[in-house]
Amino acid sequence: MKVKRALLSVSDKTGIVELGKALQALHIEIISTGGTLRVLREANVEVTPVQEVTGFPEMMDGRVKTLHPHIHGAILAVRDNPEHVKALVAHHITPIDMVVVNLYPFRQTVANPQVTLAEAIENIDIGGPCMVRAAAKNNAYVAVVTNPGKYKEVVSYLQKDGGFSTAYRRQLAAEAFAHTAAYDTDIAAYFSQYITKGENE
Repeated sequence: MKVKRALLSVSDKTGIVELGKALQALHIEIISTGGTLRVLREANVEVTPVQEVTGFPEMMDGRVKTLHPHIHGAILAVRDNPEHVKALVAHHITPIDMVVVNLYPFRQTVANPQVTLAEAIENIDIGGPCMVRAAAKNNAYVAVVTNPGKYKEVVSYLQKDGGFSTAYRRQLAAEAFAHTAAYDTDIAAYFSQYITKGENE
């Protein structure tokens, strides 16, 4: 399946400009959010803001931006299911073929002994894991990339074939689920300290 549309939203910006330029050269539409959008635009990469896709602004200090049917329907649609295709058409949803996301730096944040609970909570990513898990679930049609170290490999496949094999999408999905599992494990470990301290408020 050819990649025509990609969503890029990353905390770790390593290699994202190079990836964006490569996707643009391949005429792949790029959707992006917040800081990723700014970095790409500063590098003269053409990007569609996520709010133009959803019709809603980013709100609540960025807590809500990608949690919308025009994003998740675009990721989760089963492309050869007639009812899913009908829903895409009826609601003017254009499929997303690749999701490039890595998550807020929770582990690094809580490694600081001075971090407050409020600061830790604001570094719990919500939209990111939702997109990662949605894309990984729908790996039959969508590629999900969570590791910047994969960007060059991903670009090489796109330059050669325009898309990815089923086996490669499954490999990326496995890495994505491992990424979100490790992330949630870190969050659970952080909150467990309040249980062991007997803080029940």
